[in-house]
Amino acid sequence: MSRIRNSTRSRLDDREPLATAPDEPSRPRIRSTTVLCVRRGTQVVMAADGQVTLGNMVFKANARKVRRMAEGRILGGFAGSSADGLALFERLEAKLKQHGQQLARAAVELAKDWRTDRMLRRLEAMLLVCDRERTFVLSGTGDVLEPDGGAAAIGSGGGYAMAAARALLDATELSAREVAERSLRLAGELCIYTNTQLVFEEIA
Repeated sequence: MSRIRNSTRSRLDDREPLATAPDEPSRPRIRSTTVLCVRRGTQVVMAADGQVTLGNMVFKANARKVRRMAEGRILGGFAGSSADGLALFERLEAKLKQHGQQLARAAVELAKDWRTDRMLRRLEAMLLVCDRERTFVLSGTGDVLEPDGGAAAIGSGGGYAMAAARALLDATELSAREVAERSLRLAGELCIYTNTQLVFEEIA
């Protein structure tokens, strides 16, 4: 059963790809990247870097991995395969329409489908979604995690970004956007799968 639970643990790395059958050609792993959500007071910001790495090559430097949904009331970001992330966004938007733009309900229903649907199970991505009140991390194992604290992150640089964001939230009076920018720039310096070409979205 899908569940929502508080967790201080963020699933930081992309899930390992499913094993392929012997007659299937091996595919280079697509790694992308770092997505961070920061809350401070009424401010809610989601940000991501732009790097997509294919095997041992930087394939794209300015990919857009965050988007607005529900007329700007909900933000989402993905880490993992770009095509898979976009497919999951489409599914989430459909669930939001089906359930009256209720993010928690839509997230749980998407996680159920993601875990049980034979085709969706093959998607190699994670989602970070938020509205004005709540933030969720969704994975293909059926998890819908609601992280503790004012920051949450996914992707290969997510640990660096989340640690930096939580420290800045505790020790400074920086705005949510400034915290997100500084944290992602630090992640870009430390994680080889993350760059510093950043994209920001905010809930007005």
